[in-house]
Amino acid sequence: MPGAHVPIEIKLHQKSRVMEICFSDGSSYRLPYEFLRVYSPSAEVRGHGPGQEVLQTGKREVEIRALEPVGSYAVQPVFSDGHSTGIYSWDYLYELGQNQDALWSQYLSKLKAAGASRDQEQ
Repeated sequence: MPGAHVPIEIKLHQKSRVMEICFSDGSSYRLPYEFLRVYSPSAEVRGHGPGQEVLQTGKREVEIRALEPVGSYAVQPVFSDGHSTGIYSWDYLYELGQNQDALWSQYLSKLKAAGASRDQEQ
């Protein structure tokens, strides 16, 4: 049910580039910045419909420079690569945490299939 997952704490660990988020139901997740960036809910990443997703590459070293609250239901990270249009609802962050392993495997498979890399090209 939407709105059921409310975070009680969000910490940004800049050195390890991980967002730690604890929810009121007792669950907590450690979401790497790179993971959050490649699964941004923005139209820039997701496209405007199924099949229009844009594969994100070279994001291994991305950082979150700021985390802006959006009402009482979401946050909007400002990433070091300039991306700042993704609004991450509490439910979406919870979903990312719950499905992190499967989503990450899916991302790595897509990268491999595209012959792309997590590292920025020099």
